[in-house]
Amino acid sequence: MSHLLYRVRNLCFSYSLGKQKVQAIRGLSLEISKSSLVTFSGPSGSGKSTLLNILGLIEPVQEGEVFFQKENIGQMGEKRKNQIRKFEIGFIFQQFHLIPVLSAEENVRYFLSCAGLSKKEVSKRVQASLSAVGLWEHRRKRPSQLSGGQKQRVAIARAIAKRPQVIIGDEPTASLDQKTGYATMEILAQLVEKQKISVILTTHDKMVQSFSKENFHIQDGALACGSS
Repeated sequence: MSHLLYRVRNLCFSYSLGKQKVQAIRGLSLEISKSSLVTFSGPSGSGKSTLLNILGLIEPVQEGEVFFQKENIGQMGEKRKNQIRKFEIGFIFQQFHLIPVLSAEENVRYFLSCAGLSKKEVSKRVQASLSAVGLWEHRRKRPSQLSGGQKQRVAIARAIAKRPQVIIGDEPTASLDQKTGYATMEILAQLVEKQKISVILTTHDKMVQSFSKENFHIQDGALACGSS
């Protein structure tokens, strides 16, 4: 189990939609190794995003077990969950979520400044992360001065500046053209190879899946046959 980043066993999750109870995850079990790039595919409403939110400690574990490394997420207190979200998980999103009045450098620095690091360490991480995604020369530009692909690279830099165990992304290439999306996936693949950061993404895109070590196809909240 020491090689595993996540271990999921018989996970079930439901939510209320008006008076109706919707089963989003149904008895799902899977394992994700450390230092790997994996994808979750499946139709809209299949439970991919819900599963990602559980792995990101955003949604609770209602039924079943989810282990992050060797820790049972369902048995964690909020203090420990916040610590993991803050230091061990990086998030990237389809809509970037950059602060428009801040430069690329300031967007990365802003979130690090809340982590209790020294100014020297923050500056070191900002430069290293923006350089890793090829944006150091654009560090003073605001989001409005950047292309869609550059905005997503700032978001990736913001995530990797944490030096997390894993980066989690919900359809991070969906708003990008194919060429820019491919370049974004190359950056993420290099992070896995060189920095040993795990990357977990939801996607509908076969191109994105082609970068993954393993693709889990989710259908009606369960792992579909033929996932590979």
